Amino acid sequence: MLFYEMMLMKKTVNIGLIGFGTIGSGVVETFNRNLPLIEDKVGANLVLRKIVDLDIVTDRGVQVDPQLLSTNVDDILEDPEMDIVIELIGGYQPALNFILKAMKNGKHVVTANKALLAKHWEEIMETARENQVRVCFEASVGGGIPLLEPLNDSLAANQIQSIYGIINGTANYILTKMSEEGRDFEEVLKEAQKLGYAEQDPTFDVEGVDTAQKLIILTILGFGIFIEQEKLHVEGISMITPQDIQFASRELGCVIKLLAISQLVDGSLEVRVHPTLLPEDHLLAAVKGVFNGIYIVGDVVGPVMMYGPGAGMLPTASAVVSDCMDIIGAPEKPLYYGPQKSNVDSIKPMSEVESRYYLRISAIDKPGVLHAISGILSGLNISIESVNQEKRDEGHEVPIFIVTHHAKEQNMLQAVEMIENLESVTKDMVFIRIL
Repeated sequence: MLFYEMMLMKKTVNIGLIGFGTIGSGVVETFNRNLPLIEDKVGANLVLRKIVDLDIVTDRGVQVDPQLLSTNVDDILEDPEMDIVIELIGGYQPALNFILKAMKNGKHVVTANKALLAKHWEEIMETARENQVRVCFEASVGGGIPLLEPLNDSLAANQIQSIYGIINGTANYILTKMSEEGRDFEEVLKEAQKLGYAEQDPTFDVEGVDTAQKLIILTILGFGIFIEQEKLHVEGISMITPQDIQFASRELGCVIKLLAISQLVDGSLEVRVHPTLLPEDHLLAAVKGVFNGIYIVGDVVGPVMMYGPGAGMLPTASAVVSDCMDIIGAPEKPLYYGPQKSNVDSIKPMSEVESRYYLRISAIDKPGVLHAISGILSGLNISIESVNQEKRDEGHEVPIFIVTHHAKEQNMLQAVEMIENLESVTKDMVFIRIL
């Protein structure tokens, strides 16, 4: 058979792109660069049929036929020949309405919108099932790292025991710079904003919200449980100082990372986001800068580590286009994410979580202070592993560093409140859990 006859036999797949921002530009660039390779792998002719954005004038730095550009989303959603809709505008609305309408019109959907999935998971998946279309979202967690499909499919023979993730590049960049250069949080944050690693409003990144949204998706795939974001315990990194980082390294052999944790303990699932002291020999401790790392433990495979760029135009576009290829290769693949029968008996309240703790207390150096602090901890069944006071300066404020043995969160919170109420304690305490 002649080559051109084979080409005529290939099916044509029409793709519509909603959102021509950074990632959308990366998708166009990926098609421009590798379309023959992509078509050869899926055995189909791919046509980027329409690109919709409110701004179709600004130069994105990629070659695109102006006739493909439109400001009318119905040019994609109402086109009967459109097969796959890529949503890359982010946010809740109108993204949700666009996705639901696309699926109701019989179109498969690819999205990188972790916030939308974390909030409207059940509605989106139910709509997909009702209309017998697929929803793929590899780019929503971990950027260009092949993560969600391997977790859902390649590790499907395992009971997942735990997932630990460094899944926000902004927070990881800031903590890395603070650790390596001894600089303050605010200073490094401003640098990250100048470099484009942090938004002008960095709240979602540095206060753990972005990480929490991604953890919801990982928990669904790993444990078959959907947890509303409002029910997650979430802390950020804005209270971390170089003092904490230096003590953790020097005295404990640990690094501080913003960690997403989803782990099964005796049938009860712990799901939380907060700064965590990680031993320096843990694989995740080596994840630096804007990179992401996800450490998964299965009962059969054991520990698996996935590492790579967690954001960026082309890495994220790589995941988006791979989702399109997956849909083309298996359009009727059953829509399931995570185990259909979960082995999770309950969600453990944060108050019941047990951990070792690092405490930093700012107090006036005078007789009886340590005795009062240790008395509060002891009275709440919190055992002290070590105490360090870096310098003696009687009558002046000094930092006191305490490491505890395992204790319950509710006891630690009560202890923090009582210690902060001591007359000699001058600032709010910092306490960080130790993995």
